[in-house]
Amino acid sequence: MTPERVQVLSLGEMADVERQLEPTFEVHRATGAEIDGLVTRRGPGIRAVATRGRDRLDAALLARLPALEIIANFGVGYDSIDVDAAARRGIVVTNTPEVLNDEVADFAVALLLATVRRLPQADRFVRSGRWLQGNFPLGPTLRDRTVGLIGMGRIGKRIAQRLAAFEVPIVYHSRTARTDVPIATTGSCSRWRKTWTLSWPSYRAAPPPRPDRRRGPRGARAGRHPDQRRPRLGGRRAGARRGAAQRDDPRRRLDVFADEPRVPQALLELDNVVLLPHVGSATRHTRGLMGRLVVDNLLSWFEGRGALTPVPETSWPRKA
Repeated sequence: MTPERVQVLSLGEMADVERQLEPTFEVHRATGAEIDGLVTRRGPGIRAVATRGRDRLDAALLARLPALEIIANFGVGYDSIDVDAAARRGIVVTNTPEVLNDEVADFAVALLLATVRRLPQADRFVRSGRWLQGNFPLGPTLRDRTVGLIGMGRIGKRIAQRLAAFEVPIVYHSRTARTDVPIATTGSCSRWRKTWTLSWPSYRAAPPPRPDRRRGPRGARAGRHPDQRRPRLGGRRAGARRGAAQRDDPRRRLDVFADEPRVPQALLELDNVVLLPHVGSATRHTRGLMGRLVVDNLLSWFEGRGALTPVPETSWPRKA
């Protein structure tokens, strides 16, 4: 008799992940409004969830999955998952760290350059035919700037390595000093009056202190956690900041919009903000590695070897 295969609930349109899971697991797909009905039909038998992080896995939904053992998240950020509820149940949660560090660091530097050198604006200038009427105006440069990094984790370190090639002063602020990065640290952000990037973890831990806002009119931002509240947007519209490069993600993750794909109209109207559709890790190469790690976490768990990349809140011992 063939043993019954483990049932996996796949959330979030992950066709490549599902193809890799199907030879070993019984995969049930759902997203959005489809989830409720599928959980009603299949919930008692579901032992694993693979999620893209777009659908909320809260305590109420987890309670409807009594056999659930593991949640494998496609991505580093996992704030769509109620990890406290999972931990109370003994459910392990995994994510996909490390495999996207370089891709996202490349992207952060690209955003920095796009913001400072006003590349999207220059592109629109050419496409609209305005070059026929005159040259694009002179703009700012990295040459006379100090770059401040807020956060010096896996991705922050990669960003610093790339910025070193630009031969500009670099300082960073982090919860703990790093001895493996050859750049200066500072306990205060008040002297960062030029350009700064954000690369703190948004998934669970509280962010480090906000940078001092007295950094002058040319402070360009490339990174995460932009405040989208209307009063702050008013300051940007008035020219308080030279520019902001924003990457998107639900609920303040690696690339942030608060309610993607809906973007506040106030942001859309700003010419000095770079807005991109959640593409920080969006290459075939890196997304393939992320998907493979989701699959490997599930395979390892059900083969009795434990999770490969459990998040800190659910770092359980290896499965017996």
